[in-house]
Amino acid sequence: MSETKYRQVWNLDSLFIGGSESSQLLDHIRHLEIEISEFEEKTNSFNVPQKINESINVAILIDYIGDIRTNISQANSFITCLLAQNPKDRQAIILQGKITTINTRFEFTLKKVKNTLVKIDYHLWECLLNTDVLTNYKFILNEWREDVETNLSDEEQNLLSDLMVDGYHAWGQFYNSFMNNIMIKVQINGEQKNLSVGQAINLRSHPSEEVRKESHYALEDTWKENAELFAKILNHIAGFRLQVYKKHGLDNVIQESLIKNRMKEKTLDAMWSVISKFKDPFADYLNQKAKINGHKKMKSFNFWAPITTENQKIEYEDAVNFVLEHFGEFGTELEKFSRKAFSEGWIEAEDRANKSAVAFCSGFPLSKESRVFMTFGGTITDVLTLAHELGHAFHNEAMKSIHGMNKQYPMCIAETASTFSEMIILDVAIQKAKSTNEKLFLLDEKLKRSVMNFMNIHSRFLFEKKFYEERKEGIVSSSRLNEIMQEAIDEGYDGSLDNPSLHSWVWTPHYYITQSPFYNFPYSFGYLFALSLFAKAKEKGKGFEKSYLNLLRNSGSMCTEDLVMKHLGEDITSEAFWKKGIELCIKDVDEFIKLTSS
Repeated sequence: MSETKYRQVWNLDSLFIGGSESSQLLDHIRHLEIEISEFEEKTNSFNVPQKINESINVAILIDYIGDIRTNISQANSFITCLLAQNPKDRQAIILQGKITTINTRFEFTLKKVKNTLVKIDYHLWECLLNTDVLTNYKFILNEWREDVETNLSDEEQNLLSDLMVDGYHAWGQFYNSFMNNIMIKVQINGEQKNLSVGQAINLRSHPSEEVRKESHYALEDTWKENAELFAKILNHIAGFRLQVYKKHGLDNVIQESLIKNRMKEKTLDAMWSVISKFKDPFADYLNQKAKINGHKKMKSFNFWAPITTENQKIEYEDAVNFVLEHFGEFGTELEKFSRKAFSEGWIEAEDRANKSAVAFCSGFPLSKESRVFMTFGGTITDVLTLAHELGHAFHNEAMKSIHGMNKQYPMCIAETASTFSEMIILDVAIQKAKSTNEKLFLLDEKLKRSVMNFMNIHSRFLFEKKFYEERKEGIVSSSRLNEIMQEAIDEGYDGSLDNPSLHSWVWTPHYYITQSPFYNFPYSFGYLFALSLFAKAKEKGKGFEKSYLNLLRNSGSMCTEDLVMKHLGEDITSEAFWKKGIELCIKDVDEFIKLTSS
């Protein structure tokens, strides 16, 4: 039987033929503009409902909102893919600007709808939500009523929307464009190579410490050269955001992210409290690995270093087969979906220069597809990235029949399906390891995930919180940003990391995402939540997949605490929930130290 070959370059023409010059895409954008205009007209004539039979008027607006969101997402995802595969695609950059303008018009009009709905008499509001045409949107509509942005007048909202296009989102887009065009000069075996940021970062897991170190310092030199520019971008993004908060009367810089994650601050505090209490075992892991590498303390450029020479190079075809095989052991739907993604060209994995540095998954809700973007370098880390992004795609698949109003799930849940998919691969691979070295290699990769979520992500959270507090008082210099980063890393890693990248604030793209501040703690949440889901999956076997799909489908129409209570029966405001997840990871540390000591 001949081996199956998997293409490494995705198929975008099945979405819109012709890339950034696509006439289909232009038609789609023109249709969007017409739809937005109709939505604006409907909104302008929409008055505060006075009777229960006016629920149909609200339902009509909801249909517009769902359709427009779907169409914007379809176009925006396509343009994101174009710029990822070719950051210098000028036409795609122009189209991105158009979609940003359209989305700003949409969000502004949506705010007007919210402002009208919030004026409805409370008793009538409850009656409206229980009508047949609105009951499925009860959670979202109640969320709208509590939207903090409704404090602004229409005039203020209009001004804010105009400013966001060129004075806010533009900074985030400039960051991505600038980062994607940076080339890193790295000496490998005496030969100088020009690499993209993504390719240079991939060298973190190179088997040679000399190469890892060379790449680390080449990247650091680049960040130092451009530190002032990046500091300006970051300060402008934060400054704009803080002005918006001031208009809304918000003083807590974390509040917006909590609202977007549909999470209580009590939940976040419980999670970080438990993580802070249980850092010693993971510091022990880092110290043990440093000792193996011949150092007293873990060098940052050695963190991703392979612990053994097992499985150093994995061919793409083997990686795909590996993922499909182990997905199949969890559930038939996940395996079937993933096979479809590979066979229909949904994956871009080719290792080449001039690509974006960031792996991602984009959903296309109109055509009910996804696209996965990454650079496959042949390591187990790349296999895990592939599984991670396929998890995101599977979440999109689960949501494809859900109305556009209920599709938007919070960031913390967005990282659950992806992390869950990673765990499937790692857990089964460790069980099937054919030697101690292979088991140790995989166990090390699993523990890296724990350190990233309990230490690295914590340091990112600490940095961002401190930075925003200081930004309230004025511009924060690049040198001060380095100092804040050092303080955050020392606390986040419990002092167990040597020679860290103090310019992490430059190359961590999450700090520059204008749509979502504090895009860090959702990863830790998703990781620990996925651990709980995975424990349930192992207990129930393939029968768990149906429950898992239901959880994913509910993820856009429930608050996070209620979602977990409904599907796991757990109170996530309690430290006890988070402790159970971390204790599972501590067992991995014990096993790692046992194997490496012997």
